[in-house]
Amino acid sequence: MKTPVSNSDTTYSRREFLGTTLAASMAIAASPTTTSRAKETAGTTAAPKGKPPPLPFNPRTAAAMPMRNLGKTGFRVGIFSLGCQAAIEIKGNEKLSVEIMNRALDLGVNYFDTSNVYGEGASEEHVGLVVRDRRREVFLASKTGKRDYDGAMVHLETSFKRMHTDHLDLWQIHNLQKMAEVARLLAPDGALKAFQKAKSEGLVRFIGVTGHFDPEVLREMIKRAELDCILMAVNAADRHYLSFIDHLLPVALEKQMGIIGMKVATRGRMLSTWKPDPLEQQPERMRTAKPGTITMAESLAYNFSLPVSTNIVGVDNVAQIEENVKCAANFVPMSLEQMRTLEERTLPIVRQALYFRRWDLGA
Repeated sequence: MKTPVSNSDTTYSRREFLGTTLAASMAIAASPTTTSRAKETAGTTAAPKGKPPPLPFNPRTAAAMPMRNLGKTGFRVGIFSLGCQAAIEIKGNEKLSVEIMNRALDLGVNYFDTSNVYGEGASEEHVGLVVRDRRREVFLASKTGKRDYDGAMVHLETSFKRMHTDHLDLWQIHNLQKMAEVARLLAPDGALKAFQKAKSEGLVRFIGVTGHFDPEVLREMIKRAELDCILMAVNAADRHYLSFIDHLLPVALEKQMGIIGMKVATRGRMLSTWKPDPLEQQPERMRTAKPGTITMAESLAYNFSLPVSTNIVGVDNVAQIEENVKCAANFVPMSLEQMRTLEERTLPIVRQALYFRRWDLGA
């Protein structure tokens, strides 16, 4: 079912690419920026004009889970991070959201991912309830879907107000799908100019791009723009169709970007415990009568075994964040054979596992 992507010079065979996983992961983990150095700078309160404060530091992370470099940013991130959708993006869910985020920080999670549009702003507002008091403990990433300069700058200011902060650690171009969007972003009045300006003025520490639709579009963007990080959809079903692992990840590694994985279990649709709603109650692009085929622990172990810096996962309750952090704490890298076996088990559910990919190619 795999669909080829052009520019085959960046396409790796399974053994060529996954055979480098351990070495790449070790390179990601090797750090000239030590935990002790981060601890030394974390207590500094004043930042030079035009620069954000020192990097965040959660003192619990190193004991809680393995840590890796976030590309060339100098930040050390735990292999499990919190995605602020699921419970956190639901309007009126303030109490549970605060409980989840505080528990995550207490357990050693040191990276939160949100967006200007999650829950029509509810996610950022809920994040703000926690980070206004614990900003120094968490690397804070948000996004804008605007492709023009003015629209992006308005979104950035809105994000600051909602989250009670004066800077982001990572600001990202949200959900890049089409080549026409790349051209718009790179135009003289495109959003990339806003990203560059915000970074130069210290409003954001790093800039990046996110996507899950088409690896070729994202590859084009990171080749043409100087970006620090990329958030990409990778999971155990990825290699069956428009593979980001094969066609995008090698380029991001070559550029030494901070790489964040998402769609680890595709909002539960890959899990054997997931029971689909009646077909008529499901959105058309996600419609399926099949339960998943793997466990959450297997989903996480697969993604942790990839040469990525961290993986974001949203949760519905505190118990899920506790269980996910436990999986990170107990992580043992999977062998190539174990990864291949897990990939084969996801083949029957590839459409629901990758519902977010472009499926207009006739596959």
